Amino acid sequence: MIEKIVENDDYLTEKYLLGEEISDEELMPALRAATLAGKLQPVLCGSSLKNKGVQLMLDKVVELLPSPLDIPAVKGTHPKTDAEEIREPSDDEPAAALVFKILTDPFVGRLAFFRVYSGVVKAGTMLLNSGKGERERIGRIVRMFADRREDVEEVHAGDIAAVLGLKNTFTGDTLCDTDKPIVLEKISFPEPVIEVAIEPNTKADQDKMGEALRRLAEEDPTFKIEVDDKLGQTKIRGMGELHLEVLVDRMMREFSVQATVGRPRVAYRETITRDRRSDMTFKRQSGGKGQYARVVLEFEPLPDEEAAEAKDGLLFVDAIRGGAIPREFIRPTENGIREAMAGGVLAGYPVVGIKATLVDGSFHDVDSSEMAFKIAGSMALKEAVQAAKPVLLEPTMRVEVVVPDDYTGTIVGDLSSRRGIISGMEPRGNGTSVRANVPLGEMFGYATTVRNLTQGRGSFTMEFEKYSVAPGSIVDDVIKGNL
Repeated sequence: MIEKIVENDDYLTEKYLLGEEISDEELMPALRAATLAGKLQPVLCGSSLKNKGVQLMLDKVVELLPSPLDIPAVKGTHPKTDAEEIREPSDDEPAAALVFKILTDPFVGRLAFFRVYSGVVKAGTMLLNSGKGERERIGRIVRMFADRREDVEEVHAGDIAAVLGLKNTFTGDTLCDTDKPIVLEKISFPEPVIEVAIEPNTKADQDKMGEALRRLAEEDPTFKIEVDDKLGQTKIRGMGELHLEVLVDRMMREFSVQATVGRPRVAYRETITRDRRSDMTFKRQSGGKGQYARVVLEFEPLPDEEAAEAKDGLLFVDAIRGGAIPREFIRPTENGIREAMAGGVLAGYPVVGIKATLVDGSFHDVDSSEMAFKIAGSMALKEAVQAAKPVLLEPTMRVEVVVPDDYTGTIVGDLSSRRGIISGMEPRGNGTSVRANVPLGEMFGYATTVRNLTQGRGSFTMEFEKYSVAPGSIVDDVIKGNL
Protein backbone atom coordinates (compact mmCIF):
# COMPACT_ATOMS: atom_id res chain seq x y z
CA MET A 1 0.00 0.00 0.00
CA ILE A 2 2.84 2.36 0.84
CA GLU A 3 4.40 1.62 -2.54
CA LYS A 4 1.18 2.73 -4.29
CA ILE A 5 1.07 5.96 -2.31
CA VAL A 6 4.70 6.99 -2.79
CA GLU A 7 4.83 6.24 -6.53
CA ASN A 8 3.03 9.53 -7.10
CA ASP A 9 5.69 11.50 -5.22
CA ASP A 10 9.28 11.57 -6.55
CA TYR A 11 10.87 12.45 -3.19
CA LEU A 12 9.06 9.70 -1.30
CA THR A 13 9.71 7.20 -4.11
CA GLU A 14 13.44 7.81 -3.75
CA LYS A 15 13.28 7.34 0.04
CA TYR A 16 11.29 4.13 -0.40
CA LEU A 17 13.77 2.67 -2.91
CA LEU A 18 16.66 3.51 -0.60
CA GLY A 19 14.94 1.64 2.21
CA GLU A 20 14.53 4.72 4.38
CA GLU A 21 11.61 4.95 6.80
CA ILE A 22 8.69 7.13 5.70
CA SER A 23 6.68 8.76 8.48
CA ASP A 24 2.90 9.17 8.62
CA GLU A 25 3.41 12.94 8.41
CA GLU A 26 5.04 12.43 5.02
CA LEU A 27 2.57 9.82 3.77
CA MET A 28 -0.65 11.72 4.44
CA PRO A 29 0.07 14.71 2.12
CA ALA A 30 1.07 12.26 -0.65
CA LEU A 31 -2.10 10.22 -0.11
CA ARG A 32 -4.21 13.37 -0.18
CA ALA A 33 -2.57 14.61 -3.40
CA ALA A 34 -3.15 11.24 -5.09
CA THR A 35 -6.77 11.20 -3.90
CA LEU A 36 -7.43 14.71 -5.21
CA ALA A 37 -5.90 13.73 -8.55
CA GLY A 38 -8.19 10.69 -8.74
CA LYS A 39 -5.26 8.26 -8.79
CA LEU A 40 -6.14 6.54 -5.51
CA GLN A 41 -9.37 5.84 -3.64
CA PRO A 42 -8.91 5.35 0.12
CA VAL A 43 -11.07 2.56 1.59
CA LEU A 44 -11.96 2.42 5.28
CA CYS A 45 -13.80 -0.31 7.18
CA GLY A 46 -16.37 0.21 9.90
CA SER A 47 -19.94 -0.26 11.04
CA SER A 48 -22.38 2.59 11.54
CA LEU A 49 -24.75 0.22 13.38
CA LYS A 50 -22.11 -0.60 16.00
CA ASN A 51 -20.48 2.85 15.84
CA LYS A 52 -17.14 1.39 14.78
CA GLY A 53 -14.82 3.41 12.57
CA VAL A 54 -17.27 6.30 12.13
CA GLN A 55 -15.05 8.93 13.76
CA LEU A 56 -12.03 7.71 11.78
CA MET A 57 -14.00 8.02 8.54
CA LEU A 58 -15.07 11.58 9.38
CA ASP A 59 -11.48 12.51 10.22
CA LYS A 60 -10.26 11.12 6.90
CA VAL A 61 -12.97 13.02 5.01
CA VAL A 62 -11.48 16.20 6.44
CA GLU A 63 -7.87 15.13 5.89
CA LEU A 64 -8.06 13.54 2.43
CA LEU A 65 -11.03 14.84 0.47
CA PRO A 66 -11.06 18.23 -1.28
CA SER A 67 -12.04 21.30 0.70
CA PRO A 68 -14.04 24.08 -1.01
CA LEU A 69 -10.76 25.85 -1.76
CA ASP A 70 -9.45 22.82 -3.67
CA ILE A 71 -12.21 22.82 -6.26
CA PRO A 72 -12.44 25.17 -9.26
CA ALA A 73 -14.87 28.07 -9.42
CA VAL A 74 -18.50 27.05 -9.79
CA LYS A 75 -20.22 27.88 -13.07
CA GLY A 76 -23.83 28.86 -13.61
CA THR A 77 -26.00 30.98 -15.88
CA HIS A 78 -27.72 34.34 -15.61
CA PRO A 79 -31.47 33.70 -15.15
CA LYS A 80 -32.47 36.27 -17.79
CA THR A 81 -29.68 36.27 -20.38
CA ASP A 82 -28.37 32.68 -20.02
CA ALA A 83 -24.86 34.17 -20.05
CA GLU A 84 -22.25 32.16 -18.13
CA GLU A 85 -21.65 33.31 -14.56
CA ILE A 86 -18.66 32.24 -12.46
CA ARG A 87 -18.31 32.29 -8.67
CA GLU A 88 -15.02 31.69 -6.88
CA PRO A 89 -15.21 29.82 -3.53
CA SER A 90 -14.57 33.01 -1.58
CA ASP A 91 -16.41 35.06 1.04
CA ASP A 92 -15.71 38.16 -1.06
CA GLU A 93 -17.86 36.91 -3.96
CA PRO A 94 -21.64 37.51 -4.20
CA ALA A 95 -23.65 34.93 -2.27
CA ALA A 96 -24.66 31.76 -4.15
CA ALA A 97 -26.04 28.61 -2.52
CA LEU A 98 -27.72 25.42 -3.74
CA VAL A 99 -30.57 23.76 -1.84
CA PHE A 100 -29.98 20.00 -1.93
CA LYS A 101 -32.53 18.63 0.55
CA ILE A 102 -35.87 19.47 2.15
CA LEU A 103 -36.76 17.88 5.49
CA THR A 104 -39.78 18.28 7.75
CA ASP A 105 -38.73 18.31 11.41
CA PRO A 106 -41.50 17.53 13.93
CA PHE A 107 -40.21 20.24 16.29
CA VAL A 108 -39.11 23.15 14.08
CA GLY A 109 -40.98 22.48 10.82
CA ARG A 110 -39.59 22.73 7.30
CA LEU A 111 -35.80 22.69 6.95
CA ALA A 112 -34.02 23.53 3.69
CA PHE A 113 -30.46 22.17 3.60
CA PHE A 114 -28.08 24.16 1.42
CA ARG A 115 -24.43 24.46 0.49
CA VAL A 116 -22.82 27.87 0.11
CA TYR A 117 -20.64 28.00 -3.01
CA SER A 118 -19.62 31.64 -2.69
CA GLY A 119 -20.12 34.66 -0.47
CA VAL A 120 -21.72 34.78 2.97
CA VAL A 121 -25.33 33.92 3.81
CA LYS A 122 -26.60 35.82 6.86
CA ALA A 123 -29.74 35.34 8.92
CA GLY A 124 -32.32 38.08 8.38
CA THR A 125 -31.23 38.97 4.83
CA MET A 126 -33.12 38.63 1.55
CA LEU A 127 -31.88 36.28 -1.17
CA LEU A 128 -33.24 35.57 -4.63
CA ASN A 129 -34.53 32.17 -5.67
CA SER A 130 -33.15 32.70 -9.16
CA GLY A 131 -34.93 29.78 -10.82
CA LYS A 132 -38.35 31.05 -9.74
CA GLY A 133 -37.58 34.78 -9.70
CA GLU A 134 -38.87 35.08 -6.11
CA ARG A 135 -37.23 36.67 -3.07
CA GLU A 136 -36.90 34.61 0.10
CA ARG A 137 -36.12 35.92 3.57
CA ILE A 138 -33.39 33.93 5.31
CA GLY A 139 -34.70 33.33 8.81
CA ARG A 140 -33.09 31.09 11.37
CA ILE A 141 -29.91 29.33 10.19
CA VAL A 142 -28.81 26.13 11.94
CA ARG A 143 -25.96 23.67 11.68
CA MET A 144 -27.14 20.09 12.02
CA PHE A 145 -25.33 17.52 14.16
CA ALA A 146 -27.50 14.40 13.72
CA ASP A 147 -30.65 15.31 15.68
CA ARG A 148 -29.01 18.30 17.40
CA ARG A 149 -29.23 21.83 16.00
CA GLU A 150 -26.86 24.73 16.58
CA ASP A 151 -27.99 28.26 15.70
CA VAL A 152 -25.56 30.42 13.71
CA GLU A 153 -25.82 33.97 12.42
CA GLU A 154 -24.01 33.38 9.13
CA VAL A 155 -22.40 30.69 7.00
CA HIS A 156 -19.50 31.08 4.59
CA ALA A 157 -18.29 29.71 1.26
CA GLY A 158 -18.00 25.93 1.51
CA ASP A 159 -20.32 25.62 4.51
CA ILE A 160 -23.36 23.36 4.71
CA ALA A 161 -26.30 24.44 6.87
CA ALA A 162 -30.09 24.48 7.02
CA VAL A 163 -32.54 27.37 7.08
CA LEU A 164 -36.04 27.46 8.53
CA GLY A 165 -39.07 29.17 7.06
CA LEU A 166 -38.46 29.13 3.29
CA LYS A 167 -41.87 28.81 1.63
CA ASN A 168 -41.25 28.45 -2.11
CA THR A 169 -37.78 26.92 -2.25
CA PHE A 170 -37.27 23.25 -3.04
CA THR A 171 -34.52 20.74 -3.79
CA GLY A 172 -32.34 21.94 -6.67
CA ASP A 173 -33.17 25.65 -6.30
CA THR A 174 -30.47 28.33 -6.24
CA LEU A 175 -30.42 31.10 -3.61
CA CYS A 176 -28.25 34.06 -4.54
CA ASP A 177 -27.54 37.76 -4.13
CA THR A 178 -30.49 39.78 -5.44
CA ASP A 179 -28.15 42.14 -7.33
CA LYS A 180 -25.90 39.41 -8.77
CA PRO A 181 -28.25 36.61 -9.85
CA ILE A 182 -26.99 33.20 -10.90
CA VAL A 183 -28.64 29.82 -11.53
CA LEU A 184 -26.37 26.97 -10.49
CA GLU A 185 -26.48 23.64 -12.30
CA LYS A 186 -29.78 21.98 -11.55
CA ILE A 187 -30.08 18.55 -10.01
CA SER A 188 -31.54 16.07 -12.49
CA PHE A 189 -34.13 13.69 -11.10
CA PRO A 190 -35.25 10.50 -12.87
CA GLU A 191 -38.88 9.99 -13.80
CA PRO A 192 -40.95 7.79 -11.45
CA VAL A 193 -41.58 4.38 -13.01
CA ILE A 194 -43.86 2.62 -10.50
CA GLU A 195 -47.28 3.71 -9.28
CA VAL A 196 -49.79 2.47 -6.72
CA ALA A 197 -53.31 3.56 -5.89
CA ILE A 198 -53.90 4.56 -2.28
CA GLU A 199 -57.21 5.21 -0.52
CA PRO A 200 -57.71 6.50 3.05
CA ASN A 201 -59.78 4.31 5.34
CA THR A 202 -61.82 7.15 6.87
CA LYS A 203 -62.68 10.81 6.24
CA ALA A 204 -60.26 11.82 9.00
CA ASP A 205 -57.51 9.80 7.32
CA GLN A 206 -58.28 11.51 4.00
CA ASP A 207 -57.47 14.96 5.39
CA LYS A 208 -54.29 13.72 7.08
CA MET A 209 -53.21 11.74 4.01
CA GLY A 210 -53.27 14.81 1.77
CA GLU A 211 -51.01 16.74 4.13
CA ALA A 212 -48.71 13.75 4.67
CA LEU A 213 -48.24 13.12 0.94
CA ARG A 214 -47.60 16.83 0.33
CA ARG A 215 -44.82 16.89 2.92
CA LEU A 216 -43.26 13.68 1.65
CA ALA A 217 -43.29 15.04 -1.92
CA GLU A 218 -41.53 18.21 -0.73
CA GLU A 219 -38.75 16.09 0.73
CA ASP A 220 -38.40 13.69 -2.22
CA PRO A 221 -38.39 15.10 -5.79
CA THR A 222 -38.71 11.60 -7.28
CA PHE A 223 -42.03 11.05 -5.46
CA LYS A 224 -45.09 12.25 -7.39
CA ILE A 225 -48.78 12.48 -6.49
CA GLU A 226 -51.67 12.38 -8.93
CA VAL A 227 -55.37 12.70 -8.12
CA ASP A 228 -57.63 10.97 -10.65
CA ASP A 229 -60.84 13.01 -10.56
CA LYS A 230 -62.70 10.50 -12.75
CA LEU A 231 -62.07 7.59 -10.39
CA GLY A 232 -61.82 9.66 -7.22
CA GLN A 233 -58.51 7.94 -6.59
CA THR A 234 -55.06 9.08 -5.47
CA LYS A 235 -52.03 7.58 -7.19
CA ILE A 236 -48.48 7.87 -5.93
CA ARG A 237 -45.45 7.31 -8.15
CA GLY A 238 -41.87 6.46 -7.24
CA MET A 239 -38.66 4.82 -8.39
CA GLY A 240 -39.50 1.27 -7.35
CA GLU A 241 -41.47 -1.05 -5.10
CA LEU A 242 -39.16 -0.52 -2.11
CA HIS A 243 -39.20 3.26 -2.58
CA LEU A 244 -43.00 3.39 -2.37
CA GLU A 245 -43.13 0.87 0.48
CA VAL A 246 -40.84 3.08 2.56
CA LEU A 247 -42.87 6.22 1.81
CA VAL A 248 -46.18 4.53 2.61
CA ASP A 249 -44.70 3.20 5.86
CA ARG A 250 -43.54 6.71 6.78
CA MET A 251 -46.98 8.12 6.00
CA MET A 252 -48.67 5.60 8.27
CA ARG A 253 -46.09 5.76 11.05
CA GLU A 254 -45.16 9.45 11.19
CA PHE A 255 -48.53 10.95 10.25
CA SER A 256 -50.84 8.28 11.75
CA VAL A 257 -52.66 7.70 8.46
CA GLN A 258 -54.51 4.44 7.87
CA ALA A 259 -54.94 3.65 4.18
CA THR A 260 -55.49 0.81 1.73
CA VAL A 261 -52.68 0.44 -0.79
CA GLY A 262 -53.12 -1.22 -4.18
CA ARG A 263 -50.63 -3.44 -5.96
CA PRO A 264 -47.68 -1.76 -7.72
CA ARG A 265 -48.21 -0.97 -11.39
CA VAL A 266 -45.89 0.28 -14.11
CA ALA A 267 -46.07 4.03 -14.77
CA TYR A 268 -46.56 3.91 -18.54
CA ARG A 269 -46.52 6.97 -20.80
CA GLU A 270 -48.09 7.81 -24.17
CA THR A 271 -46.73 9.76 -27.12
CA ILE A 272 -47.33 10.38 -30.82
CA THR A 273 -45.33 9.16 -33.81
CA ARG A 274 -46.62 11.51 -36.53
CA ASP A 275 -47.16 15.23 -37.07
CA ARG A 276 -50.73 16.45 -36.87
CA ARG A 277 -52.39 19.81 -37.50
CA SER A 278 -55.57 20.41 -35.50
CA ASP A 279 -58.05 23.20 -36.29
CA MET A 280 -60.42 23.12 -33.32
CA THR A 281 -63.40 25.36 -32.59
CA PHE A 282 -65.25 25.35 -29.30
CA LYS A 283 -68.62 27.06 -29.55
CA ARG A 284 -71.52 26.96 -27.13
CA GLN A 285 -74.66 29.09 -27.01
CA SER A 286 -77.27 28.53 -24.30
CA GLY A 287 -78.91 31.89 -23.83
CA GLY A 288 -77.08 35.00 -22.75
CA LYS A 289 -73.33 35.13 -23.17
CA GLY A 290 -71.95 32.19 -25.12
CA GLN A 291 -68.55 30.53 -25.35
CA TYR A 292 -66.31 30.75 -28.40
CA ALA A 293 -62.69 29.88 -29.13
CA ARG A 294 -60.84 28.65 -32.20
CA VAL A 295 -57.25 27.43 -32.13
CA VAL A 296 -55.02 26.03 -34.86
CA LEU A 297 -52.23 23.91 -33.42
CA GLU A 298 -49.44 21.91 -35.03
CA PHE A 299 -48.37 18.87 -33.00
CA GLU A 300 -45.17 16.92 -33.61
CA PRO A 301 -43.15 14.32 -31.67
CA LEU A 302 -40.07 15.61 -29.86
CA PRO A 303 -36.65 13.92 -30.11
CA ASP A 304 -35.67 12.11 -26.89
CA GLU A 305 -33.11 14.72 -25.82
CA GLU A 306 -35.59 17.59 -26.23
CA ALA A 307 -38.42 15.63 -24.62
CA ALA A 308 -36.29 15.12 -21.51
CA GLU A 309 -35.91 18.89 -21.13
CA ALA A 310 -39.55 19.78 -21.83
CA LYS A 311 -41.69 20.70 -18.82
CA ASP A 312 -44.13 17.84 -18.14
CA GLY A 313 -43.34 16.43 -21.58
CA LEU A 314 -44.62 19.44 -23.57
CA LEU A 315 -42.75 22.09 -25.54
CA PHE A 316 -45.29 24.84 -26.24
CA VAL A 317 -44.50 27.48 -28.88
CA ASP A 318 -46.56 30.63 -29.38
CA ALA A 319 -46.36 31.51 -33.10
CA ILE A 320 -49.41 33.81 -33.19
CA ARG A 321 -48.92 36.92 -35.32
CA GLY A 322 -51.16 39.88 -35.99
CA GLY A 323 -53.32 39.47 -32.90
CA ALA A 324 -55.32 36.50 -34.18
CA ILE A 325 -55.61 35.45 -30.53
CA PRO A 326 -55.24 38.02 -27.72
CA ARG A 327 -52.30 37.52 -25.37
CA GLU A 328 -54.53 36.75 -22.38
CA PHE A 329 -55.85 33.62 -24.14
CA ILE A 330 -52.44 32.09 -24.99
CA ARG A 331 -51.67 30.70 -21.53
CA PRO A 332 -55.17 29.18 -21.05
CA THR A 333 -54.71 27.38 -24.39
CA GLU A 334 -51.41 25.92 -23.16
CA ASN A 335 -52.98 24.96 -19.82
CA GLY A 336 -55.77 23.14 -21.64
CA ILE A 337 -53.21 21.12 -23.61
CA ARG A 338 -51.28 20.23 -20.45
CA GLU A 339 -54.41 19.11 -18.60
CA ALA A 340 -55.47 16.90 -21.50
CA MET A 341 -51.97 15.40 -21.68
CA ALA A 342 -52.07 14.48 -17.99
CA GLY A 343 -55.20 12.37 -18.53
CA GLY A 344 -53.90 10.52 -21.57
CA VAL A 345 -55.77 9.42 -24.67
CA LEU A 346 -54.73 5.86 -25.52
CA ALA A 347 -54.85 4.15 -22.11
CA GLY A 348 -55.23 6.97 -19.60
CA TYR A 349 -51.49 7.50 -19.00
CA PRO A 350 -49.77 10.91 -19.31
CA VAL A 351 -48.82 12.00 -22.82
CA VAL A 352 -45.18 13.11 -23.17
CA GLY A 353 -42.67 14.12 -25.84
CA ILE A 354 -44.84 16.55 -27.78
CA LYS A 355 -44.19 19.93 -29.36
CA ALA A 356 -47.32 22.06 -29.78
CA THR A 357 -47.12 25.20 -31.93
CA LEU A 358 -50.05 27.62 -31.78
CA VAL A 359 -50.11 29.08 -35.31
CA ASP A 360 -53.56 30.62 -35.75
CA GLY A 361 -57.04 31.01 -34.30
CA SER A 362 -59.87 33.44 -33.79
CA PHE A 363 -61.95 34.94 -31.00
CA HIS A 364 -65.19 36.77 -30.34
CA ASP A 365 -65.21 40.15 -28.61
CA VAL A 366 -68.03 39.11 -26.27
CA ASP A 367 -68.20 35.32 -26.15
CA SER A 368 -64.51 34.42 -25.91
CA SER A 369 -63.03 33.65 -22.48
CA GLU A 370 -60.05 31.96 -20.88
CA MET A 371 -62.17 28.89 -20.17
CA ALA A 372 -63.27 28.63 -23.81
CA PHE A 373 -59.67 28.66 -25.05
CA LYS A 374 -58.64 26.19 -22.36
CA ILE A 375 -61.33 23.77 -23.54
CA ALA A 376 -60.37 24.32 -27.19
CA GLY A 377 -56.71 23.55 -26.42
CA SER A 378 -57.73 20.38 -24.59
CA MET A 379 -59.97 19.23 -27.45
CA ALA A 380 -57.23 19.93 -30.01
CA LEU A 381 -54.72 17.80 -28.09
CA LYS A 382 -57.08 14.84 -27.81
CA GLU A 383 -58.03 14.99 -31.49
CA ALA A 384 -54.39 15.27 -32.58
CA VAL A 385 -53.11 12.41 -30.42
CA GLN A 386 -55.83 10.04 -31.64
CA ALA A 387 -54.94 10.84 -35.26
CA ALA A 388 -51.13 10.86 -34.91
CA LYS A 389 -50.59 7.11 -34.36
CA PRO A 390 -50.26 7.14 -30.56
CA VAL A 391 -48.04 4.54 -28.91
CA LEU A 392 -47.61 3.34 -25.35
CA LEU A 393 -44.19 3.81 -23.74
CA GLU A 394 -42.90 1.45 -21.06
CA PRO A 395 -39.91 2.09 -18.75
CA THR A 396 -36.86 0.00 -19.56
CA MET A 397 -34.43 -0.74 -16.74
CA ARG A 398 -30.67 -1.24 -16.79
CA VAL A 399 -30.23 -4.49 -14.85
CA GLU A 400 -27.02 -6.05 -13.54
CA VAL A 401 -27.08 -9.54 -12.00
CA VAL A 402 -23.98 -10.94 -10.26
CA VAL A 403 -24.07 -14.74 -9.92
CA PRO A 404 -21.69 -17.70 -9.52
CA ASP A 405 -20.52 -19.04 -12.89
CA ASP A 406 -22.64 -22.19 -12.56
CA TYR A 407 -25.84 -20.12 -12.74
CA THR A 408 -24.91 -17.72 -15.55
CA GLY A 409 -26.82 -19.61 -18.25
CA THR A 410 -29.90 -19.89 -16.05
CA ILE A 411 -29.95 -16.13 -15.38
CA VAL A 412 -29.37 -15.26 -19.06
CA GLY A 413 -32.26 -17.50 -20.07
CA ASP A 414 -34.55 -16.02 -17.42
CA LEU A 415 -33.74 -12.43 -18.44
CA SER A 416 -34.37 -13.27 -22.10
CA SER A 417 -37.76 -14.76 -21.20
CA ARG A 418 -38.60 -11.40 -19.61
CA ARG A 419 -38.09 -9.61 -22.94
CA GLY A 420 -34.63 -8.60 -21.79
CA ILE A 421 -31.79 -7.72 -24.16
CA ILE A 422 -28.41 -8.91 -22.87
CA SER A 423 -25.90 -6.06 -23.23
CA GLY A 424 -22.79 -7.71 -21.81
CA MET A 425 -21.15 -10.20 -19.45
CA GLU A 426 -17.84 -9.99 -17.61
CA PRO A 427 -16.02 -11.79 -14.77
CA ARG A 428 -16.76 -10.36 -11.31
CA GLY A 429 -14.83 -11.86 -8.40
CA ASN A 430 -15.69 -15.56 -8.26
CA GLY A 431 -18.70 -15.15 -10.53
CA THR A 432 -20.09 -13.35 -13.55
CA SER A 433 -21.80 -10.00 -13.99
CA VAL A 434 -24.68 -10.16 -16.48
CA ARG A 435 -25.96 -6.82 -17.80
CA ALA A 436 -29.27 -6.43 -19.62
CA ASN A 437 -32.00 -3.96 -20.53
CA VAL A 438 -35.36 -5.28 -19.33
CA PRO A 439 -38.88 -3.76 -19.33
CA LEU A 440 -39.86 -2.83 -15.78
CA GLY A 441 -43.17 -4.64 -16.09
CA GLU A 442 -41.26 -7.94 -16.27
CA MET A 443 -39.21 -7.28 -13.12
CA PHE A 444 -41.79 -7.38 -10.34
CA GLY A 445 -40.68 -9.83 -7.64
CA TYR A 446 -37.34 -10.40 -9.34
CA ALA A 447 -35.39 -10.37 -6.05
CA THR A 448 -37.16 -13.58 -5.02
CA THR A 449 -36.59 -15.11 -8.46
CA VAL A 450 -32.84 -14.45 -8.33
CA ARG A 451 -32.58 -16.05 -4.91
CA ASN A 452 -34.52 -19.12 -6.05
CA LEU A 453 -32.54 -19.56 -9.29
CA THR A 454 -29.14 -19.19 -7.59
CA GLN A 455 -29.85 -20.86 -4.23
CA GLY A 456 -29.52 -17.48 -2.54
CA ARG A 457 -26.06 -16.74 -3.99
CA GLY A 458 -27.04 -14.14 -6.61
CA SER A 459 -27.74 -10.42 -6.32
CA PHE A 460 -28.94 -7.72 -8.69
CA THR A 461 -29.21 -3.96 -9.11
CA MET A 462 -31.63 -2.08 -11.31
CA GLU A 463 -31.90 1.53 -12.47
CA PHE A 464 -34.01 3.43 -14.98
CA GLU A 465 -32.63 3.50 -18.53
CA LYS A 466 -35.29 5.04 -20.79
CA TYR A 467 -38.86 4.82 -22.03
CA SER A 468 -39.32 2.49 -25.03
CA VAL A 469 -42.28 1.73 -27.30
CA ALA A 470 -44.29 -1.16 -25.85
CA PRO A 471 -45.28 -4.09 -28.11
CA GLY A 472 -48.89 -4.49 -29.19
CA SER A 473 -49.61 -7.36 -26.80
CA ILE A 474 -48.65 -5.19 -23.83
CA VAL A 475 -50.75 -2.28 -25.14
CA ASP A 476 -53.80 -4.54 -25.41
CA ASP A 477 -53.35 -5.83 -21.86
CA VAL A 478 -52.88 -2.30 -20.48
CA ILE A 479 -56.00 -1.00 -22.22
CA LYS A 480 -58.00 -3.98 -20.93
CA GLY A 481 -56.70 -3.33 -17.41
CA ASN A 482 -54.82 -6.61 -17.15
CA LEU A 483 -51.53 -4.84 -16.33
